[in-house]
Amino acid sequence: MMPFSRYWAHRTNRHMRLAASAAAVTALLYLATAPPDFRHRFSMATAYSSLLFLCVTLLLGPWNTLRRRPNPVSFDLRRDIGIWAGVLAILHTAVGLTVHLRGRMWMYFLKQRHPLKFQTGLFGSANYVGLISALLFLMLLAISNDLSLRALGLERWKTLQRWTYVAVGLAIVHGILFQLVEKRHLPWVLLFAILSLCIVAVQLAGVAYVRANRPKQ
Repeated sequence: MMPFSRYWAHRTNRHMRLAASAAAVTALLYLATAPPDFRHRFSMATAYSSLLFLCVTLLLGPWNTLRRRPNPVSFDLRRDIGIWAGVLAILHTAVGLTVHLRGRMWMYFLKQRHPLKFQTGLFGSANYVGLISALLFLMLLAISNDLSLRALGLERWKTLQRWTYVAVGLAIVHGILFQLVEKRHLPWVLLFAILSLCIVAVQLAGVAYVRANRPKQ
């Protein structure tokens, strides 16, 4: 087993590399987004960066399974990449809520407050789905540590951690709806489709492999 100090040095170095990667990918996507609106460009960049990191996070488990490697309930590499995927998702949410309505965040969900009237249609649906996804990512970030794993116990922690799939599914639905709301250009639609289909395809491949190799009773 790796000594405690060496373990944390290794984790710290990994997080520094992941932070640099997240910043680099976000910067490249920001530059690829049409100017001049900073908030819209940064919102787009963090959204697609988060989806890319989520894609890598969700590939690791099925990849281990398909290679017949050990696939523990939780391992540091997947957890660390997942943390940065969650950070980017929350950052996207925070910035995204200032893009269309310039700080009037309640109007993403309410057409008016007196009397109460909710947003509807594609725009309202996209915002509600995105909000639920962001709240789930916050919860997942809160339990992405050894202290939570020990406090909750393996089974309860794993039950909560499985909400990752719901959060990612809702994030994909949110993305699809905003592709329609904003009438995104084809390159962005293709990038979103490739990442989303990659997530779905590899997860299904992993499930199919496990079922095919399950001992028959």
